[in-house]
Amino acid sequence: MRGGEKVLEVLGGLSPAAPIYTLFHFPGTVSAAIESHPIVTSYLQRAPFARRRYRYYLPLFPRAIEKLELPGDCELVVSSSHCVAKGAIKPPGARHLCYCHTPVRYAWDQRAAYFPGKGPLALVRHHLLDRLRAWDVATAGRVDTYVANSTFVADRIRRFYGREARVVHPPVDIDFFTPDGGPREPFALFVSALAPYKRIAEAVEACRRLGLELRVVGSGPERRRIERLGGPVRLLGRVDAETLRSLYRRALCFVQPGVEDFGISSVEALACGCPVVARAEGGVLDIVEDGRHGLLVPASGGAAALADAIDKLRDLRFNSLDLRQRAELFAAARCTDTLRTLL
Repeated sequence: MRGGEKVLEVLGGLSPAAPIYTLFHFPGTVSAAIESHPIVTSYLQRAPFARRRYRYYLPLFPRAIEKLELPGDCELVVSSSHCVAKGAIKPPGARHLCYCHTPVRYAWDQRAAYFPGKGPLALVRHHLLDRLRAWDVATAGRVDTYVANSTFVADRIRRFYGREARVVHPPVDIDFFTPDGGPREPFALFVSALAPYKRIAEAVEACRRLGLELRVVGSGPERRRIERLGGPVRLLGRVDAETLRSLYRRALCFVQPGVEDFGISSVEALACGCPVVARAEGGVLDIVEDGRHGLLVPASGGAAALADAIDKLRDLRFNSLDLRQRAELFAAARCTDTLRTLL
């Protein structure tokens, strides 16, 4: 249940009886609200080891999404897409609205971050990604209306697809994520899937320089690498919502060294009165005003700039009410109301 799934909950709530078509679905991995819909999966659902190795089937994703047979009498197709969902083939006469979390990162400008290395295997991988990117461009016209989750993603849609997009920020549960007025403690907080483009190693190095504990919430392929780096790091894995809220309420700051398409976790942190230290690039520019809701560091600054910002933040006092009011701009109700007008 990450950002895309939270958006899917909102979309599903606007049409509770609508079926959900997806490449894969493994019962129990998403919310009851999503699983209350009829769910139709692609033929890849039956592929060997699909639950744990679904990423290995990436070259087959485009064909699988095109083979999904949507109801011939439907009038509206709504896709929630960060990879191939926007390429679904709509029935004749239907309208397709795509909530685009990002054009496929690993086929466009973040290929090196996802797939480092050289050699014969890398050449094969790049060939497959070139094909995916060509398909991504060729199918951009299947969408009638694009909705982007941030100004940053709207710009990517314009550059890669040649299409304009309406910005509708994803929903954040600010009714749950609230401050409690308690004291801040000497640790920084990182909350995200542990993927290469998240640049968690920079956060680890920044906190090592400061002798500040970094608490990490999330799991993913970078976990083993972070364990090898050592330093003042506590890897908490996945935590429940109450534990996450408590961490936001106590952390000195929330750190975001990577480029996020939006950054729901940074909004959750602000909602709990926790300032944000982030790389000044991507969706965070829609969220954080430098010096008012936290500190933004130069995109080229790396761990040193991140450490300097965290050190500076130690001596600053942020108005928790101001942080909270900023987060309220991204309340789930705003997202729901705006999407309803677009459907």
